[in-house]
Amino acid sequence: MTVNDQSQGEKNILSLFYALLAGAGLAFYISWSFLHGTWTDIGVYSVSVVLIAFGIVGYMLYSLDEE
Repeated sequence: MTVNDQSQGEKNILSLFYALLAGAGLAFYISWSFLHGTWTDIGVYSVSVVLIAFGIVGYMLYSLDEE
């Protein structure tokens, strides 16, 4: 067993985590903007973009099939 060996279950759990991370970023942006009435707040953008970007990239990396 090498260091990079992961079972399919582990990959599915990590893919789900990253998908939830992207969803949490989107939910954070929408909920904060709705509650405070500020749709153009740079602080909310910066937090949301980091969560969404890590979520999308992580999901894409863990959903790739190895050859």
